[in-house]
Amino acid sequence: MAIKPPLTDLDIRTQTSGFYDGFSKFVGLGSKIAIGALILWAMSFPEAAGNTLNALRGTIDANTGAWYMYVMTFYIVVCLSLALIPSTGRIRLGGAESKPEFSSFSWFSMMFGAGIGIGMLTYATGEPIYHFGTNPDVIVGATTGASADNVQAAMKWSFLHWGFSAWACYAIVGLALAFFSYSRGLPLTIRSGLTPLFGRALEGTLGHVIDIISVIATILGVSVTLGYGVSQFAAGLYNITGMDWLMDAEGTPTSFAMIFCLVIVMVLSTMSALSGVGKGIKWLSNINMGLSFFILAFFLIFGSTLFALRGLFVGIWDYLVNLPMMSLTVFSPDGAADSIATQLAGWQGGWTIFYWAWWIAFAPFVGLFLARISKGRTIREYVLGAMIVPSVMCFIWFAFVGGTAIDLTLNGGAGDAITGAGLSSQLFAMINFMMSPAMATIMSMIIVVLLLTYLVTSADSAILIINTIVAAGDESPKGRMHIIVWGVILTMVISGLLLAGGLGAINTAMIIGALPFSGVMALMGISLIKALWRDGIRAKQK
Repeated sequence: MAIKPPLTDLDIRTQTSGFYDGFSKFVGLGSKIAIGALILWAMSFPEAAGNTLNALRGTIDANTGAWYMYVMTFYIVVCLSLALIPSTGRIRLGGAESKPEFSSFSWFSMMFGAGIGIGMLTYATGEPIYHFGTNPDVIVGATTGASADNVQAAMKWSFLHWGFSAWACYAIVGLALAFFSYSRGLPLTIRSGLTPLFGRALEGTLGHVIDIISVIATILGVSVTLGYGVSQFAAGLYNITGMDWLMDAEGTPTSFAMIFCLVIVMVLSTMSALSGVGKGIKWLSNINMGLSFFILAFFLIFGSTLFALRGLFVGIWDYLVNLPMMSLTVFSPDGAADSIATQLAGWQGGWTIFYWAWWIAFAPFVGLFLARISKGRTIREYVLGAMIVPSVMCFIWFAFVGGTAIDLTLNGGAGDAITGAGLSSQLFAMINFMMSPAMATIMSMIIVVLLLTYLVTSADSAILIINTIVAAGDESPKGRMHIIVWGVILTMVISGLLLAGGLGAINTAMIIGALPFSGVMALMGISLIKALWRDGIRAKQK
């Protein structure tokens, strides 16, 4: 029995006149109403909003941990399987004659900058240092916190959060969208990734709701990234200038400082977004990568090189060997406040589940962006470039930056100079310890410039992607006023959540927004498998 031809068109209704000319009014207004309600609530009732978000965070952590753990593993398996199977790995996104639009360096630079650059600068120091103090191995007594026998475990758990799982989130969304858009001719929007499952039902309300969920998840996921980025940006300005209004008594950037930095970033981001992917975003991404290699070279030469190399290679081995266990083990509290089970569950909720939600919320933005820049790549090349290589880059960063911080704390006499600083300030604290005041100021300025370019790249890419989703997948530069409006909305969301409860409120809102989209992503993986399987059957029937 012959299989019906695949669906190669979706009639997504867009307006033909007025402000929403060329855009889906349902998706645009629906997204703005939902986000507007969040902004109004957070700014009008900041204390109540903060309390409600905290309560919801506790409920989600207690009831969805297993789902997040298992679905993330599913994303990894799907991406690696499709790349390794010869018949699917050689499929070219966009057809056999399609050629890549960007050079490999620009392609990788844009992926890396949009996908993880800001968080890497913040967490490359802070996370290994934290896990050096405590992690599941310490909790169960297998290693000793803040001791030499815990270095290996600190790297292993850090690599878990920044390795294959993170990039598989982005890769599976981008792969599904690139295949259905460039090989099937469907619009470059999230709903297109589900056509083998729902068909023309996606032209109506179901498809609109999926795209609205994607826009909301994108805004909340980007809000977390920008929130941590502007926090470190403010910390860097304080390290350079010493201006007291940038920091509070606890060494944390003030809300005013973060909002001030946020406005600077969003103005620049909106201007860059107006220039399009091929101009502002491409050049900023190349600058990002160049400065990133410069900072990495600094730690390679002046950091704890041998200590870091050992942490890198041993850490990668431990990560690969233990990945199935770390990915599939769900820790559950037993009701006792200080029991090992409760401590493990608390650690997993605060770190692993938080990260999985963050990457999922970030995935509609990064995935659609990856699809947009990956036409002409084979599936195998795409997975290598979008999942494997970025993971290795993160491992190198964490080993050299975080490893140097651990070595200075353990063997270099730093004491609590690094560990005692706030998360946003730890990289600068390490620079201050390693260098003379004058040289530390110069290096801090370089890091601040890199932070700014990463922030602008992430924000302007997000604005363009949101605009593409609302425009029913139309990639052409259009709707300059829409780009400006989404830039303002993103600024207001982050500002409102910062006022409602700081970075904690942003984190919680993101975790809530990520939950529905995690189901959409799982369906995208199933949909992609079904489409490729049926294509294989059609090829045999010819």
